[in-house]
Amino acid sequence: MEIREFAKRVLLSEEISLKLEAIDSPITDHAPGPAERHPEPARPVDLKFAPRRTAPAMPAFGALESPAKRAVAHHIMANHELQALEVMAWTLLAFPEAPTEFRRGMITVMADEQRHTRMHIERAAMLGVSFGDLPVNCYIWKKAMSFTSVLDYLAGLPLVFEGANLDHSLEFADAFTAAGDERSASLMRVIHRDEIRHVAFGIEWLRQLKPDGLDEWETFVTHLHWPLRPVKARGEVFQREARLAAGLSEEFVEKLRNAED
Repeated sequence: MEIREFAKRVLLSEEISLKLEAIDSPITDHAPGPAERHPEPARPVDLKFAPRRTAPAMPAFGALESPAKRAVAHHIMANHELQALEVMAWTLLAFPEAPTEFRRGMITVMADEQRHTRMHIERAAMLGVSFGDLPVNCYIWKKAMSFTSVLDYLAGLPLVFEGANLDHSLEFADAFTAAGDERSASLMRVIHRDEIRHVAFGIEWLRQLKPDGLDEWETFVTHLHWPLRPVKARGEVFQREARLAAGLSEEFVEKLRNAED
């Protein structure tokens, strides 16, 4: 299967099952094609982006003792993972000139996003909420629409959204454990381990593609579009060792830790 074909299937299929279908044939990149910038992903009616402030807010950690609230949390996170997957597909189509090695690496990350989405969907269903039962937001997607280059993508999605999830994933794991839901906690720890690899992918390619004369921190900051900024790349409990494991330098990690709003 061509990378372009897979990206279009993920982005333009209305059926969730097709978006999440794993690649079952060798992947090639012989025909990346012309640039395409789609304004929004195709989705089934019940998962189209809801009007602003109509999707449910993430439940507070203290509310997760309720199975219904845990179901809402997984539903929201399934939509987050699906948006990330769709943004990755959008990026492959928008920037076909990117190096083939980068594009192949994206396919590997996308397979993880597909799996994460399925995990949250299945867990939400076990807790009583089917995917599409609740309105969903478009926060990640809308922020990605400001990306004008692969470096914008690397700064914004792997290093901000997935970087912040190095913290959020373990915060949720602890909250689920406190609520007595070890199955949900285990799911979040799996995602945490995957996010380390995703952040590693982001920083590796930012280093390869950054302009001469800029260091990696300057490149990162330069390619963020408001409201994305370094402070958004962390949660409440800063996971320093996870960031070092992802290959971020000591200097980069300290700048992230100390970034101010």
